[in-house]
Amino acid sequence: MDNKKTLILEQITKQQRQAIEAAVFQRLVAHLQKRNDVQNIDLMNLSGFCRNCLSKWFCEAATKRGIHLDYEDVRNEVYSVPYDKWKAKYQK
Repeated sequence: MDNKKTLILEQITKQQRQAIEAAVFQRLVAHLQKRNDVQNIDLMNLSGFCRNCLSKWFCEAATKRGIHLDYEDVRNEVYSVPYDKWKAKYQK
């Protein structure tokens, strides 16, 4: 029998929550990197955000913490390859 207690969000620490949120973000980015068949325009139409939005949000979050990141570097990280290469290979 599993004796692990299920917690509600209010019971976890701020650090635990941030670690979970970071893991979720990393999983989302990894998922989008594998799903090259999903076009940014489709993401925008269905969800209101795309890979470029994630890149911009990442830069904005860093800026709020006093860290300046190059947008193109972040975007290349989100796409897992330079954006121009991704665009040439996958964008329809």
